Amino acid sequence: MVLAFDRPEYLILGIVVAQIDPLSVTALSKDGHMSQRARSLLTAWASFDDPMTVLLTLYVAGYAYPAAGHTGTPSVVGGGTGGYVLGLALNALLLAGALLAWWAGGRLWPARRSGRESLRPRRPATPLAVVLVVVMLLLAAANMLMLAVAVAGLFLRTPAFARPLARAVTSACLLATALLGLFVAQGVSLAPGLLLGTSAFLAQTVVAALLMPLFVRGLSGRDRVLLGLGRQNGLTAVLLALTLERDFPKTVGTVAPAVVTINLLHYAAQTAFGCWSRYRAGKNRRPAAPQQRLPRHPAAGEPRQREVPPAADGLRSSA
Repeated sequence: MVLAFDRPEYLILGIVVAQIDPLSVTALSKDGHMSQRARSLLTAWASFDDPMTVLLTLYVAGYAYPAAGHTGTPSVVGGGTGGYVLGLALNALLLAGALLAWWAGGRLWPARRSGRESLRPRRPATPLAVVLVVVMLLLAAANMLMLAVAVAGLFLRTPAFARPLARAVTSACLLATALLGLFVAQGVSLAPGLLLGTSAFLAQTVVAALLMPLFVRGLSGRDRVLLGLGRQNGLTAVLLALTLERDFPKTVGTVAPAVVTINLLHYAAQTAFGCWSRYRAGKNRRPAAPQQRLPRHPAAGEPRQREVPPAADGLRSSA
């Protein structure tokens, strides 16, 4: 993007679409073409990409903002290095408080255990767990301490959260898409968006084909192809674009067509690979061997036919 348009601030756009959306990967993992090992690799890849992209956005924004001709620091950085360190400290305090409250709740009012959970740490009963999580979310939303919420998800777990969390994620995706549409109504940068989306899709293809075999041994060619075609973007790219719009105008107008381009390339490549796989399977399928007829046993009272040797049968045919 920087080489094509000679704008150093376009480096931030590459960071916005650099991650693989974990929700899309979850849906992709239901596909039967990919092996279990490749699915695990893609899931780990997406889970690592999401937080790393958010962190890289903070660092790259600090470079791209003055490169675009602005003075000062971007608002996404939140007060420069001092504000970043203060935010990390507040996130650590909130995380420590939530962990302590979760541990104390499991001691004072533990949930009922089943046989499978006998070796797991105690967790609080469902009503107390819901209260703790709601209080933590309110504190985090009021002070923009999202890192603490992300890390707390490693231990703040209870079956009662599964269905509400799925609905909350879907609602957040719909709301973010609606906000994206409000900005897109002001205009889109179609050519930069197409180039950004195509470059992001090809970047994963190159990594999966060339770099992945250097670190992961024994991957089949089929798995490498499917990993290279696994690029999808979703909620994280939309949220980052909305966050950067204030400091870098027209970010949404470029990222929106890029996300559409990436997802269209993904579905087109997956469809083409499925057709190719079915063609290869039909081409390599061996023809079934002809069924040999078993000799018929005569019924009771029926005269038994005399078997003719192959040589005698040939003589009789020639005669």
